[in-house]
Amino acid sequence: MKEKSQVMDIDRSIYDIKDVENDAYRIKSGLTPEIIEKISKEKNDPIWMQQFRLQALQIYNEIPTPDWGPSLEGLDMDNIATYVRPNAKMQNNWKNVPQDIKDTFERLGIPQAERKSLAGVGAQYDSELVYHNVRSEVAQEGVVYMDIESAMKGEYADMVRKYFMKLVTPRDHKFAALHGAVWSGGSFVYVPKGVQLSIPLQSYFRLNAKGAGQFEHTLIIVDEGASLHFIEGCSAPKYNVANLHAGCVELYVKKNAKLRYSTIENWSKNMYNLNTKRAIVEEGGTIEWVSGSFGSHIGCLYPMSILKGDNSKMEFTGVTFAGSGQNLDTGAKVVHVGKNTSSFMNTRSISKSGGISTFRSSVVVEKSAKKAKSSVSCQSLMLDSESRSDTIPAMDIRTKDAAIGHEAKIGSISGDSVFYLMSRGMTEEDARALIVSGFADNVSKELPVEYAVEMNNLIRLEMKGSIG
Repeated sequence: MKEKSQVMDIDRSIYDIKDVENDAYRIKSGLTPEIIEKISKEKNDPIWMQQFRLQALQIYNEIPTPDWGPSLEGLDMDNIATYVRPNAKMQNNWKNVPQDIKDTFERLGIPQAERKSLAGVGAQYDSELVYHNVRSEVAQEGVVYMDIESAMKGEYADMVRKYFMKLVTPRDHKFAALHGAVWSGGSFVYVPKGVQLSIPLQSYFRLNAKGAGQFEHTLIIVDEGASLHFIEGCSAPKYNVANLHAGCVELYVKKNAKLRYSTIENWSKNMYNLNTKRAIVEEGGTIEWVSGSFGSHIGCLYPMSILKGDNSKMEFTGVTFAGSGQNLDTGAKVVHVGKNTSSFMNTRSISKSGGISTFRSSVVVEKSAKKAKSSVSCQSLMLDSESRSDTIPAMDIRTKDAAIGHEAKIGSISGDSVFYLMSRGMTEEDARALIVSGFADNVSKELPVEYAVEMNNLIRLEMKGSIG
């Protein structure tokens, strides 16, 4: 608390002191050049990043809010704190993390997962990373896994500057510009040529502050012939005011490299989840997306893959569960540029108690993408007559030498299936939950066992209406 009071004495015009009970301080809500400069000063940014933030703010003010998709009327940036710093410095030893923060992550199973099945872990609490560690044997192979701010100021500064927001630019859309202005925290990963990581790395993001935003940046470079599985987890407690998540993920998959990026999101239902994720894949490379979306009031998530190199591949496997009060607008986009490229999207969407689930797919095949192949499969399960599910495919094919397919199915739980399981001793609630878990098996079977169990637990909680 001493550190906090000293900060407040320095500049009361910028800081809001209402977060004393959380032992943290926040920069005042809203977006002004003065606030952006204060964030940059707090982060001790290099000059180029200070200028980048201010330019992104200017772009944010110029670009209109998207006029399609779910309504964002309930999101007022004047009421969102863009920076909240917990009263803790980043540690690479779990024992040194403050007890209240440690308790939160231990309830989420972070240290246990690290010991069992992870090559490294990063844990972010509000706007700052509080823990980051990588196994020594992984580091000895030359794998770099660290917080992106340290990378930006240390020996990887040139690499960060070369790649940072070059794949997702502030001009892409309004919330990419917002991210560029206020981003804080996140991870930097570099896997050297030929290194094959057999166990995953993970970052976990916890937004704990009321009426705040989280804007972490993840930058991953998998060099030629290397492979990586990266897992992202997210959660937040429920408040009666809006929270915002507008992170950014940039993935660079080099020649003959492979990256699997898995996400399990369990945001609370006051969250606006407006994340931007993009990958560019060079010759012979592969990007695999595995996505489980639970929670959040509004979700807009469309991971994009650019298959730049010949013989590059993309797979997207996803499941979305929209319950009461949720409007989850999700999907994926792929752009075929190289020859003999291939993409496959396989998704499941579930809606219950008036939830709205929308799947959008976009397949673009450039003129240069001869012999490209793409297939999109979307299946929807509606659990009652109040809910809604939509599929919105878009295809832009600019060559005749391509094979493109799309299928969509919608259905409900079979009464016969429920009766059969109940006749074997299950309750109706458990029978329905088991059927829904089986429907989402396309995602769970792609995850390490600990995360598959977590996802199935989330489905059971959603079926009971117990999540946020």
